[in-house]
Amino acid sequence: MAAQASFFAASLAPSGGAQAVDRALALLAAVGRAPPEGSSLAALAQAAGVAKPTARRLLISLMGAHLVEQDAGTRAYHLGTGAFLLGLRAGRRHDMAEQAADCVARLARDSGDSAFLLVSQGDEVVCLMREEGAFPIRTHALLAGDRNPAGVGAGGIALLAALPPDEAVATLDRIAPATFARMGEAAAYLPADVALARERGFALNPGRVVPGSWGVAVPVLWPDGRPAAALTIAAIDSRMGPARQPELVRLLRTEAALIEARLARPLTPGATPAPQPTLRTARG
Repeated sequence: MAAQASFFAASLAPSGGAQAVDRALALLAAVGRAPPEGSSLAALAQAAGVAKPTARRLLISLMGAHLVEQDAGTRAYHLGTGAFLLGLRAGRRHDMAEQAADCVARLARDSGDSAFLLVSQGDEVVCLMREEGAFPIRTHALLAGDRNPAGVGAGGIALLAALPPDEAVATLDRIAPATFARMGEAAAYLPADVALARERGFALNPGRVVPGSWGVAVPVLWPDGRPAAALTIAAIDSRMGPARQPELVRLLRTEAALIEARLARPLTPGATPAPQPTLRTARG
């Protein structure tokens, strides 16, 4: 790891500047996208948009940091052991689906409706998981793998509401064309929906994306208070009335608290998920 730090420190020096970091990261990404047999210097240089001598120099630095390695026989480049170790560390923190799979399943079972796990990715929200409940009439507004602009749907509103207000406003301003393309005139309600979710501690989507398809969501927070994910329950509008919303929010908050407890544990190799709670209690 010291070699990685020294490489990036050198790249930020006046002789290299931020451009060297951008080029090195582009090369690293190109190596990561290479086929199993690896990739040649020429192919990587073309993919990263740099000259071959520059690519070779940066690849040597990446190899020194163990992020890239070169096959002695074929001369092809592959991700190195350093990238593997970084991936393991990132996986323990960011494999949200593994941390939350049982929670999403319980939400679907206990509510009888569709339950989802969503995460932010840049200015988009990605649905990582969807579990179906037993109620026969379902909403198909969101499927696993779907992407939407930030703020679209209850989970997207919950994630934005968990951000500092000025950051949420800046995000909404930045993605306004995308949200209008997805939601039409209903996108105008998003700032008020986010503000209300911040006040209540949960988000409600009253059919703004797909008419008749409602959702309620709460954020899952990292220990530092930043949003890590959102848990959502979605159903047809007749199952989302004011009388039922508090019970759904209670279920969501219970599972969100369990995931947050898992995220707060030390990231040790081989750690197992925290035990399931024997008594459901809502967060305060």
